[in-house]
Amino acid sequence: GQQQATVSIDRTSAAVRIVRQLEQSGASLLFNPDPCLLPKALKNDVEISGMRAAHLRDGAALSNFLAWLDQEAPAGKVDELAAAAALQRFREATGALKDLSFPTISGAGANGAIVHYAVTEKTNRLLEPGTLYLVDSGGQYLDGTTDVTRTVAIGTPTPEQITRFTQVLKGHIALSRIRFPKGVSGAHLDVLARQFLWQAGLDFDHGTGHGVGSYLSVHEGPQNISRRPNNVALQPGMILSNEPGYYKAGEFGIRIENLVLVTLPSVPEGGEREMMGFEPLTLAPIDLRLVDPALLNGDERDWLNNYHARVHEELAAHVDTATQPWLAQATRAI
Repeated sequence: GQQQATVSIDRTSAAVRIVRQLEQSGASLLFNPDPCLLPKALKNDVEISGMRAAHLRDGAALSNFLAWLDQEAPAGKVDELAAAAALQRFREATGALKDLSFPTISGAGANGAIVHYAVTEKTNRLLEPGTLYLVDSGGQYLDGTTDVTRTVAIGTPTPEQITRFTQVLKGHIALSRIRFPKGVSGAHLDVLARQFLWQAGLDFDHGTGHGVGSYLSVHEGPQNISRRPNNVALQPGMILSNEPGYYKAGEFGIRIENLVLVTLPSVPEGGEREMMGFEPLTLAPIDLRLVDPALLNGDERDWLNNYHARVHEELAAHVDTATQPWLAQATRAI
């Protein structure tokens, strides 16, 4: 301040105390975005390769857990705390887990409708037949960070649960399949994930996607996919989540989350202009018991079948032997 210095500062992340000290000292402040954020968000080839390896490893651990859950939960003896602990053990069994990327959201029945639910001894409940179980979790590995949500039917799901899950899935697929030109931000794409819920008079009250770091924060900017205005254009190398959901208070919650990589631009067959797209990084089955094939069109069915074929192809050799028959059934074509 005594030197009448000019300081560039990011208003969205700087501590209020620091801003006030600079102002009181007489410094001239320029408010600009943090210049480190965008370069950090654009993953290089080593980071992208590492993220793919981390998701392969994490997907195998998650599949082992889901196979275990399918065997144990219908008996009504697994609760939210036990499920979260089991999932962590499967990740630890990889020998590469450094930490969870955030506390696991392990929500059964009505607790799954609480978007950022944190299970405690007091709120802990059993995974009971006829209910849905929502598990949002992730791992930190030296080569990458994961964040994945799967919603699982415990026993036989209801027609309403199947319909709502399929509507959420259709939005997830629409966002996964989109091709878009240079200059498009996540705010332009957010409606794709919500459209089928909106048509039914429904919605979800959180963003559709957030940026993810490479062995860094599981929530990373400056990019996101949200209704909130955001002028940051999506660029190749960015990694985001694709996580639409539906939450019926007091009954159940649904969310389907994959991490996706913004791909290099290319001209689609028969097209004239270069378009970018999304490559799914997450590898884990989507519960087919909750999918109504009659509500999917041909393109949506093809996407789901192709995704599951890739999941099986990449994970089959990495899951436990006991999980392999379950994985084949969980990724079957519909």
